[in-house]
Amino acid sequence: MEQKQWGVYVHIPFCRQKCFYCDFPSFAGRERYMEEYVRALCQEIAVRGSSYARRWGNPATIYIGGGTPSALPAALMEQLLLAIGTVFRPADAQAEFTVECNPGTVDAAYLAMMRIHGANRLSFGVQSFDDGLLRRIGRIHDGQQAVQAVTMAKAAGFSNISIDLMYGLPGQTLAQLKASVGQALALEPAHISIYGLQLEEGTAFARMQEMGKLELPDDEAVEEMYDYMTEVLPAKGYERYEISNFARDGLASRHNLSYWQDVPYLGLGAAAHSYLEGQRWEAVAGIPDYIALIQAGRRPCEPEEPATRAIAMEEFAFLALRTAAGISRQQFQQKFGCSLDSVYQKAVQRLSAKGFLIDDGDAVRLTRLGMKYGNWAFEEFLLTEEE
Repeated sequence: MEQKQWGVYVHIPFCRQKCFYCDFPSFAGRERYMEEYVRALCQEIAVRGSSYARRWGNPATIYIGGGTPSALPAALMEQLLLAIGTVFRPADAQAEFTVECNPGTVDAAYLAMMRIHGANRLSFGVQSFDDGLLRRIGRIHDGQQAVQAVTMAKAAGFSNISIDLMYGLPGQTLAQLKASVGQALALEPAHISIYGLQLEEGTAFARMQEMGKLELPDDEAVEEMYDYMTEVLPAKGYERYEISNFARDGLASRHNLSYWQDVPYLGLGAAAHSYLEGQRWEAVAGIPDYIALIQAGRRPCEPEEPATRAIAMEEFAFLALRTAAGISRQQFQQKFGCSLDSVYQKAVQRLSAKGFLIDDGDAVRLTRLGMKYGNWAFEEFLLTEEE
C-alpha cells in the first residue's frame, strides 16, 4: 500500500433555510431526500472511499461540509459517521475530522454523539452575534444560540472549535463588528475565520442589489472592519496563516491548508469536487440525480477539462499565495520542472516594489498589505498561454 497524505471531503447539500448571501450547492426544503441521500453517500464511501483507503492508507483529514451537515437528524448523522469510521478509521490515524455546524441545529446530545463517533473539530457558522444582523442575512440562529452551541461543544469534549465571522454585511457598523469579535474571543475558540460579504450571482442579496434594495456599508467602512479584524486577532494570539483564517498555535485547519498546498483529496456526495492524481473531478449537483447514479452503481462524478500548463501554474500560485507560507520555490520546481523565476520573475519584482510581496529566496509571500489587496496581487500571476 502506498501511504500518502490526502484528505476526504463529504458534502451535505441540505439546509433549513438558504442564507441570503449563499451560492453554495445547498438546498432548503429537501428533507424528503435526506434518508436516501445518506444511504447513497454511505454506499459511495464504501465503494470509492474504500478503494482509495486501500491504496493510500487512512486520510490525514476528513471534512463534512455543506450546506448544513448538522441539519441531518441525529440518526442519519450517526449512520454517516459510522460509515466514515468504518472505511477511513480516523481515530486510528489521528486524522483531523471536522464537521460544519449551524448553531441553531445542534443540542448537547447531538454534539456528544458526533464526538463519540470520531469527529474532533467543529466549525460553527456564526457570522455575527448581533440578532438583527443575523435576521437580515437569513440565518436561523441568534447570538445566544451561538454562545450556547460553542459552550455545549466544549462540554461534549471538543477542544478544536472554529468560529466563522462576516464583515461588510448590510447595515453592519464597526461597533457591531467589534462586539461580535469580542464575543468570539470571549469563547476562546481555537480558530477564527473572517469573510467579507461577496455578492454572488443567483443569491437573494444579488437580486436585492439589482432592485436597489440592499444597503451595504461603504468601501471606507468595510476597510475599517477589515483592518480592525486583521489587527486585533493576531494581537489576541490568533496567528494569521491564510488570508481569511487565524488560529492559535498549531491549530490551523489542516484540511483547508491541504487545498492550498496541492494535496490530493477525495470528494464524496452531490456537487463534491475531488483532486486526485493531478486530475480534478466534479460530482453531479442535483440530489435526485446523485442518488440515482449511486443506486445504479455508476460513478457520480466526471473529470473536469484538464488544465493547461499555464492555468495549472496560475492555480498553484494563487492557492499558495493565500497562505502565510507563500509559494515555495522548491515545490514549484518539483511540480513544473522549471524555476519560479523563469515564469514569474517580473511579477515578483513588480509586487515587491509595491510592498505587496516579500521574497526571501526560498519562497515568495504576500505582505499584510498584499493580503489586503490580494486580488490585485493575484492578477500579476495570470499568464498567457505562451508563457
